[in-house]
Amino acid sequence: MYQYNGEEIFVIDGHVHLWDATEENIKHQGGEEFIQCFYDYHTTFTPEERQWSIDEYRRYGADRMVEDLFGNAAADMAIFQPTYLTDFYTEGFNTTEQNAELATEHPERFVLNGTFDPRDGDEGLEYLEELHDEYRIPGVKLYTAEWRGDSKGWRLDDEEAFEFLEKCSELGIENIHAHKGPTIRPLNRDAFDVADIDDAASSFPELNFVVEHVGLPRLDDFCWIAAQENNVYGGLAVAAPFAQNRPGKFSEIMSELLWWLGEDRILFGSDYALWNPDWLVEEVVEAELTQEDRIEYGVEWDLETKRKVMGENAADLYDIDIEEKRRAFREDEISLQFDLEDHYASEEPAPADD
Repeated sequence: MYQYNGEEIFVIDGHVHLWDATEENIKHQGGEEFIQCFYDYHTTFTPEERQWSIDEYRRYGADRMVEDLFGNAAADMAIFQPTYLTDFYTEGFNTTEQNAELATEHPERFVLNGTFDPRDGDEGLEYLEELHDEYRIPGVKLYTAEWRGDSKGWRLDDEEAFEFLEKCSELGIENIHAHKGPTIRPLNRDAFDVADIDDAASSFPELNFVVEHVGLPRLDDFCWIAAQENNVYGGLAVAAPFAQNRPGKFSEIMSELLWWLGEDRILFGSDYALWNPDWLVEEVVEAELTQEDRIEYGVEWDLETKRKVMGENAADLYDIDIEEKRRAFREDEISLQFDLEDHYASEEPAPADD
């Protein structure tokens, strides 16, 4: 748990990946362009002394991921959001099955989500059922700009997509995470447009739609949709690192989100390994809204709000009992590995290392 002015904040990183972008796994030029674009995002928004080399970035492996997420207790849990990109990568960029190897090794620490692509038709519906039967996935991550043959994307409000959302509802897969906003070379920006969330959210009020990246740069469009649909949430991945080197922009984004959505529908995510929670959590928690934004929007980035955004809101969506988790983490394998037993056991846990 992160320590903030002597208070504990339980952190659930709502957006993490374990990817393979090695040259051996790339089968299409788009795969190389994709990882190079990711690396540009990484170096732009990461402190120089914390930046990785491109070789580290291509494939970092399970052991490093566990240490980066949990080694200094910056994050307490994490949610896997798969990104297949099988037209670009021979074995996929990070699939549910690949993520499952680590998630099943540490089920108390990871939530495993699946995916669907409506272009797969009946075969895709069967695959979604298989993921549910095998892993009991509570959510899916959707990539509407993913290339598939001659297709360069799909829409969440298409008739075919609605068949998959109906299947999610039937199976009890309640959390629908959609990448909406930032484009990644060579994918198309318009295929990541947030507009198709509106009809989907209205048509499936029993599902929760977490718009990852809060639609950036279309923040206004996202906020106007989310203000009308109370089952639409904002995922802070990509928005969060602005806290590090664009604090004024971060203040503006958070103020807009808090004013339109309120403090109960915003979720923290690092987008690991785009950025590393071992420094990002501190940047976000310690950030402050500008005086101008506090006056204009009438919102606060205070302790109660930080607790909700950094973990409690995700816990509500995924039925995670934070107190039960804290007790379990006093002696789980990861706490033993990183000497964190006292951190979770004492009434006043030791501060996590920077």
